[in-house]
Amino acid sequence: MLSDNKDECCSTHLIDGDGVFNVVGVENFMKEVKLAECGLSYAVVSIMGPQSSGKSTLLNHLFHTNFREMDAYKGRSQTTKGIWMARCAGIEPCTLVMDLEGTDGRERGEDDTAFEKQSALFALAVSDIVLINMWCHDIGREQAANKPLLKTVFQVMMRLFSPRKTTLMFVIRDKTRTPLENLEPVLREDIQKIWDSVPKPQAHKETPLSEFFNVEVVALSSFEEKEEQFKEQVASLRQRFFHSIAPGGLAGDRRAVVPASGFSFSSQEIWRVIKENKDLDLPAHKVMVATVRCEEIANEKYVAFTENEEWRQLEEAVNSHSVRGFGRKLSSILDACLSEYDAEATFFDEGVRSSKRKQLEEKLLQLVQPAYQSMLGHIRSDTFERFKEAFEKALKGGKGFALAARECTESFMSHFDEESTDAIIDQAKWDSSRVRDKLRRDVDAHIAEVRSAKLAEVTTLYETKLNEALAGPVEALLDGAGDDTWPAIRKLLQRETDTAVSGFASALSGFEMDEESRDSMVLRLKDYARGVVEAKTKEEAGRVLSRMKDRFSTLFSHDQDSMPRIWTGKEDIRAITKTARSASLKLLSVMAAVRLEDEGDSIDKTLILALVDSSSAKSVSSVDPLASSTWDEVPPSKTLITPVQCKSLWRQFKTETEYVVSQAIAAQEASKRNNNWLPPPWAIAAMVILGFNEFMTLLRNPLYLGFIFVAYLLFKALWVQLDISGEFRNGVLPGLLSLSTKFVPTIMNLLKRLAEEGQGMASGQQPQGNPALAAKSFRGSTNDNGDVSTSTTSEVTSENGTEYSSSSLHDKRQ
Repeated sequence: MLSDNKDECCSTHLIDGDGVFNVVGVENFMKEVKLAECGLSYAVVSIMGPQSSGKSTLLNHLFHTNFREMDAYKGRSQTTKGIWMARCAGIEPCTLVMDLEGTDGRERGEDDTAFEKQSALFALAVSDIVLINMWCHDIGREQAANKPLLKTVFQVMMRLFSPRKTTLMFVIRDKTRTPLENLEPVLREDIQKIWDSVPKPQAHKETPLSEFFNVEVVALSSFEEKEEQFKEQVASLRQRFFHSIAPGGLAGDRRAVVPASGFSFSSQEIWRVIKENKDLDLPAHKVMVATVRCEEIANEKYVAFTENEEWRQLEEAVNSHSVRGFGRKLSSILDACLSEYDAEATFFDEGVRSSKRKQLEEKLLQLVQPAYQSMLGHIRSDTFERFKEAFEKALKGGKGFALAARECTESFMSHFDEESTDAIIDQAKWDSSRVRDKLRRDVDAHIAEVRSAKLAEVTTLYETKLNEALAGPVEALLDGAGDDTWPAIRKLLQRETDTAVSGFASALSGFEMDEESRDSMVLRLKDYARGVVEAKTKEEAGRVLSRMKDRFSTLFSHDQDSMPRIWTGKEDIRAITKTARSASLKLLSVMAAVRLEDEGDSIDKTLILALVDSSSAKSVSSVDPLASSTWDEVPPSKTLITPVQCKSLWRQFKTETEYVVSQAIAAQEASKRNNNWLPPPWAIAAMVILGFNEFMTLLRNPLYLGFIFVAYLLFKALWVQLDISGEFRNGVLPGLLSLSTKFVPTIMNLLKRLAEEGQGMASGQQPQGNPALAAKSFRGSTNDNGDVSTSTTSEVTSENGTEYSSSSLHDKRQ
């Protein structure tokens, strides 16, 4: 039970009469007096002595406590049971005083001395100063009441493996007239005898009393008889307890002090060991107390750190983004936490304190390591992204690839080192090299990826240029196949390849490639150029039949001026056909094989001999030169059309072009028939002979000649307007049908024009031109049906220079 008074005195029942340690009471007592804040600056005083010897009274007057005192009017009996503890009021440093149950009490009996020894051992293990209350008249007596007490004190002292240096202050009560100077030697002599008589361990056989105890002797007058003098003496004695732990004080040379924050646990453990009747190893106990208490402090600081608002904010921030000054901020928080631990654990055993501090530091670092790793991750990712942006910008700025990669890598790896240094936690020795290596791998991988992409881009660019520069011209050269086709292709390939290789090598120079790799890429580009030519040749070879037919059609249907041929009967169709087929055969010969090397072959001669001059070839040899799957002097890899395929294509070509030739022959025959409209010579001679009389009649009568001339003009006009020769060119029946539809409108149009001319003459206007010109004026006019084909046909025929229309002839005669 805790109690207070107005003098700041606070007391509690530490151990009850049954030997039960009051844990809750002690904890509350320590909080009340704020003992934990004292560190090592506190002292513990205990008092022991016979029952009813005035111990509590002395303590209450000496330390201003409120221990219960014996009521003399009720008789002498046990007042203090167990051990009570109180804080001394008004004494610095903080002083705790324990009032032990009196010895030699009748309540416990003559044989029950166990609690006396236990409490005595407890007092010696815990206290810095032990007051031994004794009567003055017992000094010098062999069987005095203080002798058993002293024996108990010294005996239990032997159970301490390494006893504390304790001050024993013998308080002589009810001093007589005998001076203290005379009493003290006798008392010290008695104390020495008792010390010598007590059995000791072998290690302490020769150990003097002063090694364990500082002996002090004071004498006090009787409280009942000389109360005022007693109080004065007690007040004087009280002054000796001020700064008792300072050097020269009552407990100035004490040892193995337990820090104030561990007092409760230490006392509890000491009492447990004493109750178990075990030897009390104070050094081990000190280590044990330090271990438990330092661990408690470490756990408290760990929990406080986890609940620290600044740490929580920092952790939350670093989980989402990089935090500037992360290492400095976190180091400061950790340092504050560890400093608090050091402040509270500073008075405990150094080894234990350091060990627990290290454990606390390890736990804290383990707690913050994920945040540190997150910070490094943010630094790595941010640095990597910035590297990619800077690298891309440098490349767009025209800087060489290798130079840009090297400068950006060095710059941003240095940036990472700076940022990671800023994130370093002072308390940790963590190495960021793994994250740095990861960043370097990412940077190298990105550079390699971009390098591959850029090289592919450059390669594709020049391949595209080569494709554009070669595909079209090669196709055009193959289309106009001739003896100089492949030399021209080789020259084109060499020129364009040299141009592309020059630009390609210049583009590769920025990559700082080794010579072997550069030569390999250049060689692949050259191979690509050859591949373009070969692929285009193969493509054209696949359409060779169509190409041959187109060439044949072009040469056969057009003249040297590229004008369409009009088959008038004067053309040599056999010669034209042979020329066109020879040109088509040349196309087949050119596309039969790839000739990118300047090596001669006999493909052209073989094809001419086998396909054009087949009769002479058969006379020379009975073996077909095209009965083979390979060409002489041409490797199979360069062969596009085998001899057998050439023979098959030529046969198909001839089959598909024979119809065109036959059509030309038919058109020529038809033209001959249409143009030969005059009767045979014998018929003309018969007509002259038989029509001689009629001819003479006309000469004798000129009016008939005028009539005939007018009829001729009218017939000529109709001939021109109806384009009779042009209509019958396509055959007799189509000509008659066409003339039948045009005859009546033409007659009506002609009569209309004659009527208009007659009206003009009647009105006094002179006609312009002559009848022949009037007939010519109809040329090219539009008839009632809107036909305009007459003059057009006549003009085209005239331009070709192969046949003249009747209107043209008439114009020339005029």
